[in-house]
Amino acid sequence: MGRGRQKAKHTKIARELKSFSPDVDYAALERELTAHEHSVDDQYAAWADYDPDSESQDEEDEEKAPKGA
Repeated sequence: MGRGRQKAKHTKIARELKSFSPDVDYAALERELTAHEHSVDDQYAAWADYDPDSESQDEEDEEKAPKGA
């Protein structure tokens, strides 16, 4: 395609995009954005029982380790 045709095509697309105005349902957008509110407590609830210094985890690691190493 020559430069003239290419430029004309880009100009045509630019005009179409400039005049394009999609219909937006702002009520649906607001519902979607407000439906997923999480409190800080919910984010950390899964980690509430996690204790990095627990002895049970150390014992499990020792059992999985190969003997004689």
